[in-house]
Amino acid sequence: MSSSFGTLFQVSTFGESHGVGVGAVVDGCPAGLQLCEADIQTQLDRRRPGQSDLTTPRQEADRVEILSGVENGLTLGTPIGLLVRNKDQRPGDYGEMSRVPRPSHADYTYQMKYGIRAASGGGRSSARETIGRVAAGAIAEKILKEKWGVEIVSWVSAIGDIQAPEADPLEISRPQVDKTLARCPDREAARRMEERVLEVKEAQDSIGGVVTCVCRNVPTGWGEPVFDKLEAKLAQAMLSLPATKGFEIGSGFAGTRMLGSQHNDPFIKKGARLGTLSNHAGGVLGGISNGEPVIFRVAFKPVATIGKTQKSADFEGQEVELAAKGRHDPCVVPRAVPIVETAAALVLIDLALRQQARG
Repeated sequence: MSSSFGTLFQVSTFGESHGVGVGAVVDGCPAGLQLCEADIQTQLDRRRPGQSDLTTPRQEADRVEILSGVENGLTLGTPIGLLVRNKDQRPGDYGEMSRVPRPSHADYTYQMKYGIRAASGGGRSSARETIGRVAAGAIAEKILKEKWGVEIVSWVSAIGDIQAPEADPLEISRPQVDKTLARCPDREAARRMEERVLEVKEAQDSIGGVVTCVCRNVPTGWGEPVFDKLEAKLAQAMLSLPATKGFEIGSGFAGTRMLGSQHNDPFIKKGARLGTLSNHAGGVLGGISNGEPVIFRVAFKPVATIGKTQKSADFEGQEVELAAKGRHDPCVVPRAVPIVETAAALVLIDLALRQQARG
């Protein structure tokens, strides 16, 4: 099973949704970085369940413990062990699912691939696995901010068919995003989104949406030609997140409806460097950052586990009706915001260290 990401800054995550705990091992963090649990906890708090009526009611504090790699508040350059203990497990909620794969869930494919699976909560296929990524990504964010001034901000730009007005990627901030439960900076759109999610929750159903992300102050030159292009690594990181079904950067699919003369980003002088007048490229040319903000969007599908009764089949092929128990998000996108940010940080820090090693 592939549970590692990165080369120079490598992250390996571990743990199951209803096991003892989840976490990550970070190998490649530079020595001498000031680091404590509080540096990591902020993003875990934004990701944790039970935040509002829009999320799963599972109550987890998600307090991170640093097990290794830090002494007297400074990183040692050795592997950093991170652990978050599970406190509110209810594996009994998943008894029926040991014999019935949930529609559109990884229950079936994990069972077919390995001949066994963690039936309670989905195990490694659960979104709870992302705790390790968020914890590791928070460390990456700290390095990126302190060494290069990189800022990463994500927000909910759509839930279902409710589309928020385009936000200013140069000005948007995390405090603005966090002012609404939907994590949408436009208050009117957020209000409509929140109402829609509550309607879906009442119907014991689920709904999807889109998270937009901007990475500001990314220096020119990050990313590798051909296979390790910046946008390719971002796509890999984002599409490895649970419930993702789409990724686009810059103009994305909308760019296919434009002419080249409309889509091209003319160069202009910006202080001491060349910049571009527009940013349809999303901050990347030929797989390498061009100094403009890196802007991309990630599509999240409706959560597969729903309380609404569905007709399906068990592993023997017998027809069944399944009304899933357990505590699940009616919409994952508000909690996905910090997950997207930290996943982007993991991509950027790895490419930054590769560029730095090149000198």
